[in-house]
Amino acid sequence: MIESASEKLRLDKWLWYARFVKTRSLASKLCTEGRIRIDGVVVEKPGATLRPGQVLTFALGRHVRVIEVVSLGTRRGPATEARTLYRDLAPPARETAMPRDLPF
Repeated sequence: MIESASEKLRLDKWLWYARFVKTRSLASKLCTEGRIRIDGVVVEKPGATLRPGQVLTFALGRHVRVIEVVSLGTRRGPATEARTLYRDLAPPARETAMPRDLPF
């Protein structure tokens, strides 16, 4: 099967397009540190090929994100456009604010 160039994209570019990181150099650093998995396989190169349907697992802040790639995109657009590139399989749990000093 022959794949066209439009069916795959560099991992660092996609992370930047999808707005998981602020800069492409931060996306590249995240990849080279081996902190991202594509379909369960650790990735250490920012140029790793990404295709729709693959699942990314990575830590972002204090949360582990599990993301299915829905579309590759062609640019870094607004946040509403970026959210159409993926489906969040394990959204981070919201932290509930609890007062530290309870009166009882």
